[in-house]
Amino acid sequence: MNIEDRIAKSEIRMFKPVFATNTNHYDTLHGGVAMHMMDEAAFIAATRFTRLPVVTVSSDRINFTKPIPSGTIVELVAKVTEVGRTSLKVGIDIYVEQMYEESRELAIHGVLTFVALGEDKKPVSILEHLEKSVG
Repeated sequence: MNIEDRIAKSEIRMFKPVFATNTNHYDTLHGGVAMHMMDEAAFIAATRFTRLPVVTVSSDRINFTKPIPSGTIVELVAKVTEVGRTSLKVGIDIYVEQMYEESRELAIHGVLTFVALGEDKKPVSILEHLEKSVG
């Protein structure tokens, strides 16, 4: 399987309801909760791509462009966007939709970077691992 096919197969989509327990004093999704959800979704995409243990090492700019009110549904879409020797970047979009309407809007976008680890908990080559697992 080539890299593009592997990237396509590792894309994930998660849906979650936004309840009052996850909101701030403005009754919108708390930024920290959103970042936690983004990290989970990105972790799954990175793991599905590498099939190796991965850890989050950094986050690029995260743009909160639309508030996400309590009582809505969010869809998280995570996709590998870049593969390095031992690291990979995953782009994550969070879309918000009203529960009883058909429309949805992009509310948050960010990029997280992960490093693949070997049994010794040290970075390992992602592409070498993929070549071995295919061959």
